[in-house]
Amino acid sequence: MPASSDETDDGEVDAESRTDREIALLGIHDSVGGVFPPTELADELADLPVPVEVVDTDGTDTCDAVVTRKYDDSFLELEWVHSIQAGVDRFPFDEFEANDVILTNSTGIHDRTVGETVAGYLLAFSRRLHTAIAAQQDRRWERPEWDEAFTLPGKTACVLGTGTLGSGVADTLGSLGVHVTGVRRSGDPVPGFEAVFPTEDRHAAVADADFVIVTLPLTDDTHHLADAEFFDAMRDDAYFVNVGRGSIVDESALVDALESDSIEGAGLDVFETEPLPAESPLWEMDEVIITPHCAAFTVDYFRDVGGLVRENVERLAADESVVNRVI
Repeated sequence: MPASSDETDDGEVDAESRTDREIALLGIHDSVGGVFPPTELADELADLPVPVEVVDTDGTDTCDAVVTRKYDDSFLELEWVHSIQAGVDRFPFDEFEANDVILTNSTGIHDRTVGETVAGYLLAFSRRLHTAIAAQQDRRWERPEWDEAFTLPGKTACVLGTGTLGSGVADTLGSLGVHVTGVRRSGDPVPGFEAVFPTEDRHAAVADADFVIVTLPLTDDTHHLADAEFFDAMRDDAYFVNVGRGSIVDESALVDALESDSIEGAGLDVFETEPLPAESPLWEMDEVIITPHCAAFTVDYFRDVGGLVRENVERLAADESVVNRVI
């Protein structure tokens, strides 16, 4: 299984770029409409030295490059594909390599937005905002118990993944007075984290944390990294947050941990099956906040993606290495 970004588990980026590419038409695939209107990005890039058009899958055969949210086999005929997300686990790496297609992603633009989403989960849990919103729907005037609410300064968070997303989370939570530790493959220190543990010591790393946060990419090594043993290692008053990829978590083990009160609650933006099936017990749990894979969404998303695309169009025209190259 490929990594879901150009970062390794250690947040390191590798990849050299072949530069002799000619882009005569850049397509904005209509799949980006799940995040922002494709015309907004096309207008943002209208001053590029190459034509930019909104296309559907049938229209990609006229393009040399495409900006997309989804994968289609027709992309294997292109020179370059850019994913508007950091995650690229939907793209077939071997086929891209065999067809000499460049794949770039949007890592680096989501650090603050995802960090603020995670901070939102933590503030909701600590100030009991999620229960107030639920009570509001039923017109119930219901205050939290005297010992339910708490403040964040002095609390601890362990972040699995110390790359772009993890560092963004650490920076945001650090400004709220949270002590942040990290887990990465090597265990080497990373700025912004008070301590860093190697992946094999993850159970010890999460054992004393008030919040455990996953920001990892999906790989063979991270698939179901958060399993029953992992949740057993957490404190029974700790909260679990996942803004990485759904399949990093064994969802049945998470449900079991929540139902047995082995952990206190969860803030979840990603799931093993998306959309989250209506029959999932997660929907009905009072101490679970569900967001529909939108932790990175912002009104400026298309501008942020556009900045990366613009830079790489210019780099290709100048026979320079592209940024954020995955393949």
